[in-house]
Amino acid sequence: MKYKEEPLLTAPHLAESVALGAKLARLRHARKLRQVDAAARAGLARSTAVLIEKGDPSRTLGQIFRYLEAIAPGVTLLASQQEADPALTALAHAEATQRVRALSPTELGALDF
Repeated sequence: MKYKEEPLLTAPHLAESVALGAKLARLRHARKLRQVDAAARAGLARSTAVLIEKGDPSRTLGQIFRYLEAIAPGVTLLASQQEADPALTALAHAEATQRVRALSPTELGALDF
């Protein structure tokens, strides 16, 4: 029998579930995998992958492990949460905003045609 897990969990545990899903989604994005491809590799429906990435606490631990293995083979759940993966580092660097400074009057004058 299926039932909702949300009413049975505390707010911090629900937040952890959502954070786990967000980190798995970020890892998948960093590895440049489409959600449908990751789900197929894990033997899951895409709708299940969506629920995992949303942090649905009703997903089984087995489903989460299979999804993680499909995204990042050999990476443990703990390592995925520590965000030490090189793909995540590259993604963070690409997302980092670049500081742009104002041009000095001399530099502006050099650009004047």
